[in-house]
Amino acid sequence: MYSHLGNLRVVEGASFIAAPSCGLYLSQLGAEVIRFDQIGGGPDFGRWPKDARGHSLYWEGLNKGKKSIALDLRKPEGRELAMRLATAPGRGGGIFLTNYPAEGFLSHDNLVRHRADQITVRVMGWADGSSALDYTINAAVGLPEMTGHPDDPRPVNHVLPAWDLLTGSLAALSLLAAERRRAETGQGEEVRVPLSDVAISTLGNLGQIAEVVTSGADRPRVGNDLFGAFGRDFTTADGRRIMLVAITARQWAGLVEALGIAAEIAAVEAARGVSFAKDEGVRFEHRDAINPVVSRAVGGRTLAELERAFDGDGVCWA
Repeated sequence: MYSHLGNLRVVEGASFIAAPSCGLYLSQLGAEVIRFDQIGGGPDFGRWPKDARGHSLYWEGLNKGKKSIALDLRKPEGRELAMRLATAPGRGGGIFLTNYPAEGFLSHDNLVRHRADQITVRVMGWADGSSALDYTINAAVGLPEMTGHPDDPRPVNHVLPAWDLLTGSLAALSLLAAERRRAETGQGEEVRVPLSDVAISTLGNLGQIAEVVTSGADRPRVGNDLFGAFGRDFTTADGRRIMLVAITARQWAGLVEALGIAAEIAAVEAARGVSFAKDEGVRFEHRDAINPVVSRAVGGRTLAELERAFDGDGVCWA
């Protein structure tokens, strides 16, 4: 917890992960975050996982540290209270975080009638306002098709709501940028942060769109291998599964030393006319020869033995 944003008051009217996670991050940086919900709880109030009493651990985790008020948003009086709360006067106020529809009683146009310098940060599914969640956005950008083992054609959707979390972080950054602009110019604004835009722009930033355009082919599945470098899961002598990764030259050298496989790796390098010392891509290209060597070395030791060796040589593992 920090107090850097102690002069900000953010009103949150939102459900699910992306927008509430934005409010959570701001709260953890010191902002006063006041969320309002429908009396009896919003659509995610009882979402799994739950404790033995039936309370949502998910909801409590995303909303800890926030202040809360329950309103009857089905009635005009409740809606008016929500608008008044979002646009309450005072320096550092007039900041509304939401994933409510862009049109309706909580539209930015309605809010600025109450406060001219209002800031609204609106998390959305698709940029046109149509419904989407993290898991449908992930499917739409094609990641499930390249996730999973090469010998199984079924798509695998992720279990971590990565687009929600990334969108929540970007929404927090956007909110602070809008607040800084308001402090300099006196002007408020609405900032829209759609999950769809975050997802497709992220793939572009990571080079994955250019990869498809220039190669003419989709990225193939590689199972648990780390694309473009050395990394994979291996099983120890006592049946424990570990993840090993070596991206930098130092990480690779430490792994080879810790496992005592220098001679075997040198033999592979000589046979294939390559060097694995500095180029992570070469390690990926020749993983069919590297992985069996590492697998034998890991499989011959217990987890405790490997832990001592890895920590002593700075190996990146889990």
